[in-house]
Amino acid sequence: MEFPDGLKYTESHEWAKLEDGKVRCGITEFAADELGDIVFLDLPDVGTETQQDQPIGEIESVKAVADIKSPVSGKVVEVNQALMDAPDLVGEDPYEAAWMLVIEPSDPSELDSLMDAEQYARHCEGEA
Repeated sequence: MEFPDGLKYTESHEWAKLEDGKVRCGITEFAADELGDIVFLDLPDVGTETQQDQPIGEIESVKAVADIKSPVSGKVVEVNQALMDAPDLVGEDPYEAAWMLVIEPSDPSELDSLMDAEQYARHCEGEA
């Protein structure tokens, strides 16, 4: 299982990457693996305000439906529309092609409260 360095991770299995003052985010390989075949995504519209650790969308697989939680508070400035037609990309490439949202954070320091790759790997071991 891959947990790339340079990303931040939430306890609810989202990843976040700071890029040019904005936060690109999605779900982790661990979450995608647990969910199985992804069949549907419900993502927020551009302009939606988010609150850290609050639901901003849903992901549906053949096994379950799960909330997607925002890793930071702010405003959605970009949505990966390609996932609407190909939600299965989430299981294939969760960290690159299957990013979900870009958020303009209202408080970038919220990223400091998230886990690094090593901490997240230990978190996942505890859940396995």
